[in-house]
Amino acid sequence: MNEIKITTEFIKLQDLLKFASVVSTGGEAKIRIQEGEVLVNGEVCTMRGKKIRPGDDVEVAGEHYTVAYADQ
Repeated sequence: MNEIKITTEFIKLQDLLKFASVVSTGGEAKIRIQEGEVLVNGEVCTMRGKKIRPGDDVEVAGEHYTVAYADQ
């Protein structure tokens, strides 16, 4: 599992995918999310603006990403 550190309350799903280098552009993130390739906490999520908070699990192509606050 890959851990993404954030300094804000949440990160939008499309931004997490770019930040984690899962996709290279926002357009690519939009397509992968809308095609149902992304799971949030085990469920398909098609909302690219979904707020991902610490403790949430995001799965793309068999890889898991979780968010944590940078100061912890």
